[in-house]
Formats: sequence, structure tokens, C-alpha cells
Amino acid sequence: MNGALALGVQTPRIVSIPPYQSSAGQEAIDLCAQIGLVLDPWQQFIMHHSLGERDNGRWAAFEVGIVVSRQNGKDSVFEARELAGLFLFGEKLLLHSTHEFKTTLEHFRRVLFWLENVDTLRRRVRRIRTSHGEECVELLTGQRLRFVARTTGSGRGFSGDCVILNEAFNLPEVAVDALMPTLSARPNPQLWYGSSPGDKDIAPCEQLARVRRRGIKGDDPSLAYFEWSIEPHTPECGEGCTEHDDPADPASWAKANPALGIRISQEHVAREHASMGAKGFLRERLGVGNWPTDAADQWAVIPEPRWRAVADEQSEPVGRVAFAIHVSPDRSWAAIATAGRRADGLTHVEVVDHRPGTGWVPERAKTLVERWDPCALVVDAGSPAGSLIAPLEELGLEVVKPTAREVGHAFGQLIDGVMPEEGEPTIRVLPHPALDAAVAAAVTRPLGDARAWDSKAASADISPLVAATLAAWGFATRGHVEEDAPPNLW
Repeated sequence: MNGALALGVQTPRIVSIPPYQSSAGQEAIDLCAQIGLVLDPWQQFIMHHSLGERDNGRWAAFEVGIVVSRQNGKDSVFEARELAGLFLFGEKLLLHSTHEFKTTLEHFRRVLFWLENVDTLRRRVRRIRTSHGEECVELLTGQRLRFVARTTGSGRGFSGDCVILNEAFNLPEVAVDALMPTLSARPNPQLWYGSSPGDKDIAPCEQLARVRRRGIKGDDPSLAYFEWSIEPHTPECGEGCTEHDDPADPASWAKANPALGIRISQEHVAREHASMGAKGFLRERLGVGNWPTDAADQWAVIPEPRWRAVADEQSEPVGRVAFAIHVSPDRSWAAIATAGRRADGLTHVEVVDHRPGTGWVPERAKTLVERWDPCALVVDAGSPAGSLIAPLEELGLEVVKPTAREVGHAFGQLIDGVMPEEGEPTIRVLPHPALDAAVAAAVTRPLGDARAWDSKAASADISPLVAATLAAWGFATRGHVEEDAPPNLW
């Protein structure tokens, strides 16, 4: 970690902006500046691009998503949007909701500060309701800003022009189902999501994850999406990797925190890095979420028809085989797979074993090696299965450890074998429920110039698929000597 002070990067790492002809953002920025709410450059960036207007004067972005780590100043963006909606845009009803109502009340107090202390705004206010559950600002012109609890019924009965859903890391689908129809009757509505990164193991974040996936794809003409985050190093990253970010580097802190050096000190982030767990620091300070995949994303890498086309209930190898082992990131499951050559010359792929935990793996692997004398036993040393290498070697087993480049080659070989650009598939798979489920849930990640399976981001355990991929690679690279195999003794 270098000692130079880092200043937060003002533009997001992931951004999607719908095309627009003009923007009302500067008007909102100027209004805020006049009352003393001075927005940072990154906050102004959001206002400019989220309030872009089409030729007909309507918002280009129906939805706006903001994902940034806590304490950077996201709430000031919402204050600016709400004040602009009330005092510039003539919006009749704005709704603000958070996961915890006490957070909603805190934002209510922030808005009240401006309404009570700025004469030009205060003179336009008819009443302010502070009764619990009835918190509301109403202008002389009848416009209202309401602060509501997030429930399955939030927003029912209202016809809102702007709905802001803060703390969207905990946003059940039913809450959106209740709020979305409130926008349908309005001529120019907007729906805003604001959040720190989601974690599917902590709170329901499927709705935000879907917005994020659309933002990453970048082709939704009605979504403005802004995310400050890093792409952390993976276990396969070699020395001097420039494709990913070092969580300990202040440059990474700056990439994920636009307010670093403004309202968040580098010294405090250094204390967080020293005190917090690695996963928590990545999530809470560096914008790295644990995102779920959507049911619509099933079979996203290998379409189900292509996978079913290579399934063969009768498939079996006729000579030497290779084995591979993989373990899920939380170590709750492990898988052993094999690959070999069939009598017709095609490649056979099979899941041999898939069980909870990892303690059973070394002895099971030893038994398989003794029975089959494989050409390779493959374990990715940079993966969670790497911890099994020492126990395997203590049992006298020789382990092949692919490099990061070879892990990328293994992925490409499997994809080419199942879905060749030309000709027929060269792989046949013995059907296995866990392997089918893994292929359905699988997603990928960049690995240098190649791709690899992403066990962390997948919506289910994909250890059977990763093991099968490595086994096929092991056989392709080392299965040159064919011998008669013993009968199938899995």
C-alpha cells in the first residue's frame, strides 16, 4: 500500500446512460447550490444523466440505479432529486422508502432541514406532517413528498411521479410489485433504486440484481445505472496482474468510493481494512456484492437444448481416463469428475461423485486412482479445492495443477466440444442431476483474455461442472496413451 493520498474517482466503473436530447440536471444542481446543498462532481454526474430528457420532454430514464458504498453521499443525490421534483419539475407526488423506517425518518429530517432553514423554500410549504406513519411535506400548490414504510402494501392507492427505493440491497419483489403500478397513471414517472452492494446470503436483492444486470449489459434505453466498485483479484491472478484490483491498494479504495478524500478519509478506510473481515470489507467499502442470478438467466452459458443434445445415457470410456476435483466456495460440496475417449472417438465426460463436505475426497480419489490408473488427476491450486492437494499428495497421488491460462483453456475446450462453431459436438455427457443443475446455474468471469466458470457468482453449486471441465482438459492434454480400462467400478 503506497502512502500517497487518494481522491475518489468521480465517474462510476459501471455506467449505462440512455440517449437523451437535453437534461434538467443542471437546473437541479443550481437549485441545490443556491440553498447550500453543494453536490460533488460524481453526484452532479448522476443528476445530469439521470434527468436527461427526450424530444418530447419526458425522462429518458424511467429507472435509475445507484450502487455505491455507504457514507459516500448517496442520500444527498436523493435530496437533490426530491427538492427538484417539488420545486422545479411540478411533480404531484413523490414517495421515499427504505428498508428500515428509522432510516426513512432520518432522510425526512434531512429534507426538513432545507425546508425549515431556507426562506425561499419555506414560503412555498403549506404543511409538514410529522405523525408516525404520516410523514409528509405538502406545498401550497398541493404537491407532496411522502415518506413510507416498505411493506407489500407500500404505495398502494397513490399515483406517484417519482418513487425512490433506498436500501435496495433489501428489496423484496413484492414491495416493487406494490409500488410499480403507482407510476402507471403518471405521464412522466421515474423509479430510483439506491443501495450499497447486495448480498444474497444476507437479504433479498433479486430486484436490484436484475437492475444491475441490465446496467452491465448497457442496452436498456430506459435505464440509467451508476456503480462504483472494484473487480478484485481472483486466486488465479499472477504476479503483476493488471486486469483486477488489489483490495489493499488506496487506488482501489478511490475507484469504489467517490467521496474518498472528501467526506471519507483514507486513514479511516485503512482502519476498516485492518479490522473488517475480507468479505465484509469488499462488500461494505469496495462495492463487491454477492449477487444472485435470475431464473431468466438459467442456461445462460450453455443453452439447455445444446446441453441436452450431448447427453448420452450409454456413454462410457474405453481406455485411460483423467479425473478432476473441485470444491464449492463455501466448501459445502465437492465433486469428482472423469473424462476419457469413447469407442467412437468422441470425448466422454461424467460426474463420478458429488457429496457434501470435503473430508471424503482424498480417500475416494485414492480408490479411483488405484482402480483406473488415470493419465491425470487435476486440481486447480488457486481454487477452494487447492487445500486438498497436500492431503492427496500425502496419499501418494500425483496432482496436475493447471495454470490460470490453462484454466481458461479448459473452459474454452469444453465450450468448443459442446457447442462447436462448425460441425458436430465432440463431447458426450453421461447425464447427472447435479451436473445438469450446475450447467443451468453457471455464469462466467473474465480470466485474462479468456473466460472461466465463476463459482462465487453462480446461483447454485457448480463444482460438478468445474470438475468435469478440468477432467476434459486433463484428458485432452495427457490422455495420449490408451490402455484397456477395467470395468466401470465407480
